[in-house]
Amino acid sequence: MTLKLVLAIALALQVVVPAPPSERPEFPAFLSQLKEQALAKGVSAATVDAALTGLEPLAVVVERDRTQAETVLTIDRYIARRLTRRFARTAREQAAAHRRLLTQVSTKYGPPSSLLVAVWGMESNFGRFTGTRPTVQALATLAWDGRRGAFFTAELMDALQIIDQGYINLDEMKGSWAGAMGQTQFMPSSYLAHAQDFDGDGRRDIWKGLPDVFASIANYLKAYGWIEGQSWGREVKLPASGAAPLIEKVGLRQSGCRASRELTVPAPLKQWQQMGVRTVTGTALPRVDRSASLLRAGKKSYLVYANYDVLLGYNCAHAYALAVGLLSDRIGG
Repeated sequence: MTLKLVLAIALALQVVVPAPPSERPEFPAFLSQLKEQALAKGVSAATVDAALTGLEPLAVVVERDRTQAETVLTIDRYIARRLTRRFARTAREQAAAHRRLLTQVSTKYGPPSSLLVAVWGMESNFGRFTGTRPTVQALATLAWDGRRGAFFTAELMDALQIIDQGYINLDEMKGSWAGAMGQTQFMPSSYLAHAQDFDGDGRRDIWKGLPDVFASIANYLKAYGWIEGQSWGREVKLPASGAAPLIEKVGLRQSGCRASRELTVPAPLKQWQQMGVRTVTGTALPRVDRSASLLRAGKKSYLVYANYDVLLGYNCAHAYALAVGLLSDRIGG
């Protein structure tokens, strides 16, 4: 298959492919370009030299970028693998252990404690696994690889700003293969926009400080529009005709991330009720003035509310958003 055909297929499928090796500079030359960009953005020469001199690309990072769990596993398998009984039990234990702090954070920002613990658990296994890859090196590798070059270049510039502003030392800035950092697994841009100094020590410590970790997660969800007092959604039972007629009648969304476009346009619960949608026990849907979108996920169906879009804002994958929502429900009882 020719390169031209590969690119044409990728465009038709809205898939971004990495730049061919023949069309990208050698890594040392690319690093020189990054240094110029960083200096132009006001990063100090000392930080630029310390962070970008002598780097080598990480082959394992490129490999991981091709095989993300949320896109390789089916939704059913992903949720079954993540939401084990042991994991849910640990989540409830963590929620109880940090109840006072979580209540303080929830009171200030809005999202419930159970949701904060669910995100924390999904992102870093309750702080146990925050990643071991050097963030700057991982981001430089992904920027050079070219599959999402502009995105990762921008994140790299933000990472250098974080180091330059003294929030963390270069050798301590480690995270996932994709550059996500700390117990919140924030990308550098999310850190600069949403990380909080809840304990008032002058640092926004998402690596080791639980007050800052919980407050940063809560602030992120609040910024994306979390509606206090409302849930994310619920599993439902469809009429015998299945999902297709419902989707055809209501219509799919035409904008947003890919996962968002797989949802129907929001419709009032009353309308879903009239079309035969029921709770999983077969009872009527709640009589509240609220709209919901239909999601067909694996073997199950869900009606999801506006707060579900907030979870997609944290990670635009139904496997992830559903796992967070379901875990939050199990924590909250």
